[in-house]
Amino acid sequence: MSVNYAAGLSYYPHKGKCGQPEVFDSPEQLEHKMAEFTKLFREAKHIVFHTGAGVSTSAGIPDFRGPKGVWTLEEKGKAPQMETTFDDAKPSLTHMALVKLVEENFVQYIISQNVDGLHIKSGLSRSHLSELHGNMFIEKCDRCETEYIRKNAVTTVGLKKTGGVCEKKGVRGNCRGKLRDTILDWEDSLPYKDLVIAEHHSRQADLAVCLGTSLQIQPSGNLPLFTLRNGGKLVIVNLQKTRHDKKATLVINHYVDSVMKELMDRLEISIPSFTGKPWWTNSVGETKTPLKKEEVEEYDKKHQLSHETCEELPVKRLKEDFEDD
Repeated sequence: MSVNYAAGLSYYPHKGKCGQPEVFDSPEQLEHKMAEFTKLFREAKHIVFHTGAGVSTSAGIPDFRGPKGVWTLEEKGKAPQMETTFDDAKPSLTHMALVKLVEENFVQYIISQNVDGLHIKSGLSRSHLSELHGNMFIEKCDRCETEYIRKNAVTTVGLKKTGGVCEKKGVRGNCRGKLRDTILDWEDSLPYKDLVIAEHHSRQADLAVCLGTSLQIQPSGNLPLFTLRNGGKLVIVNLQKTRHDKKATLVINHYVDSVMKELMDRLEISIPSFTGKPWWTNSVGETKTPLKKEEVEEYDKKHQLSHETCEELPVKRLKEDFEDD
């Protein structure tokens, strides 16, 4: 559950702006904005979605900074009401709509800050997904980097050893490296390959759509700005104010599921149902879409990163100057 995940994180004094009032567009505003959103969507050639905790609340997983969010209630000395567990949670309408949009080649990539595993559960191909803060259902070998997608959520947080051993076979037998969770703690370095590909698609996109995120966590929250800087458009769908509302081409204040259903209706695309088909595997290797060598080298040059020096990678932290952005 998101509560258990939050409890597993180390102490961090700044949780961001929590409990801001929710804002809803009027029916007239929503109609106008949906028409504009659909137009932008139809005209775009390279669309990237950025998803936050708000896409999973209808699946029973609390967000963090909403009126009933984990951090919001923590500030009041209260605990959130849990409707499900990570293991039992099922993908929302939004998750399933995104799967279909990717399959129909409307959407090229999805960048998520969520650790709940619902994008993978929905059937979304990992070649179209960057999970920048990790996944509760994935263990990774610290020697050969083979990843294992599990049926049940791991019990550790912060890239710790889970107690498992890598069984990947090689010339000299099994790897036997130690398995670790992939969940970032505060100030942990973001996964290099996921970040490289996320930034690549953010720069290539002519439309970035942010769903259910206040965009306060960095560097994830600034990735949509790459699209704007390269002449693209930015659409934000959220019930609360976000850091980049003033920069956005369009801001829709409404429930994410309702907005996505309306978009799919206007596009005349049906939303598939979640079938519950087994989504876990014994192991997966590197399934990300490969970038050209020169593209990775250019990323390294711009950010002065090193494959070996993870301390130099951007880390997960909170943006504190919310009002000034």
